[in-house]
Amino acid sequence: MSRLHKNFVRIPRCSIIPLIMAFSFNMAVYAGARIIAGNWHHYNIETSLDRKIPFFAPAAAVYLGCYFFWAVNYILIARQEKREAFQFFSADFLSRIVCFICYLVFPTTNTRPFVEPEGFWNQVMLLVYRTDAADNLFPSIHCLVSWFCFIGLRGNSQIPRWYQRASFFMAVLVCISTVLTKQHVIADVIGGVLLAEACFWLGKHTALFTVYETVMDKINSALFKSSVRE
Repeated sequence: MSRLHKNFVRIPRCSIIPLIMAFSFNMAVYAGARIIAGNWHHYNIETSLDRKIPFFAPAAAVYLGCYFFWAVNYILIARQEKREAFQFFSADFLSRIVCFICYLVFPTTNTRPFVEPEGFWNQVMLLVYRTDAADNLFPSIHCLVSWFCFIGLRGNSQIPRWYQRASFFMAVLVCISTVLTKQHVIADVIGGVLLAEACFWLGKHTALFTVYETVMDKINSALFKSSVRE
């Protein structure tokens, strides 16, 4: 059995709630900010460089396909030792708080291109545009989560180096796809990547994760009626 498969087989009980919370809080932040600030004035921060980047509908394959990448890597991260896993999930939680504040304090939008209805990928993009309003853009959660998927495994000796490199490559592709599909502008990408790195550093080098760990341990104890993995 490969090292990668061994790290994917079982999720420790102590990491189940953090995984669920990561998904739930992400959805709450995204939907909540839209409900609150959806009708507010939104700033367009696209630059002349953004306007020169061509629209490329097939990039939707990466833009939408990355959800599988997120699920796999977050599970792999949850399989780490408790300390490392909670450092990561505390950083993930903090990043969504920052996103929520940004979406309310500085709501942004962008200019979407006219898309011809002919062609499969054009139809896919038109569906994306209809279901996902041009808001909650800075920083890009797509780029934020994808970069977390890379740095959450970066340097982990239990994860094959080829997969760490593949995660970096995929994260970069997702960032590129966000501007090629005109879902985001360059500033959104940079903001997402930098926010991921900053929160990850805080999770690793401050006592932030201990607060998160205390809360998660109490929740786990209440739910499972037994001690969590040390």
